[in-house]
Amino acid sequence: MAHNESEPTPSKTLPERATQILDFEREWTRHVGAKEEAISSQFHVSSARYYQMLNAVIDSPAAAAYDPMLVSRLRRTRDNRMRDRSVPTTTHYDEESTH
Repeated sequence: MAHNESEPTPSKTLPERATQILDFEREWTRHVGAKEEAISSQFHVSSARYYQMLNAVIDSPAAAAYDPMLVSRLRRTRDNRMRDRSVPTTTHYDEESTH
């Protein structure tokens, strides 16, 4: 059977749960309903716990080998969110309220 280059090959070093998470991230928009509902239904964990697991998975070199484009996109998305959260917001005070 020939390897289809559009689909990642399973990695022997990547646990099955990690591959399930990556496969879910690749396909989740095909699920009916909100992503949080799909996470709960498929993984039986809270959204917060799922995202903790996802972040650990995408930091794995085995995950990057399994699906480099997906992992790169997920890392970039995570890094952008973290950067957005760490940017200090400037508070503008109304001059009239200070007098």
